[in-house]
Amino acid sequence: QVQVVESGGGLVQAGESLTLSCAVSGSIFSINAMGWYRQAPGKPRELVASITSGSRENYADSVKGRFTIARNNTKNTVYLQMNKLKPEDTGVYYCNAGGYSGDYSRRTFNSWGQGTQVTVSA
Repeated sequence: QVQVVESGGGLVQAGESLTLSCAVSGSIFSINAMGWYRQAPGKPRELVASITSGSRENYADSVKGRFTIARNNTKNTVYLQMNKLKPEDTGVYYCNAGGYSGDYSRRTFNSWGQGTQVTVSA
């Protein structure tokens, strides 16, 4: 079993910053890609940023230059630094991690957290 837990959401004003954290734990052999997704009310979940095990980063066009993703492979954590936040960044932010389990099967896993709310007021 792999658990994914996000933290760091909250209510901020436009232009402010917020940092999200995500801790992945459980029976893990290795984690490949880690990413942050968000879902605004009435809209589908969308990729915000992702990072590979080799630290290759990918960002949605809407957040390029404002958000930065980073990971700590020793701690199995991933972070999302969000600067210059806009009201349209409001939504529930979900962490996702994929990799191989730590048991003998080495099965792949693709796990999601329960989400953390980010609200940006105008």
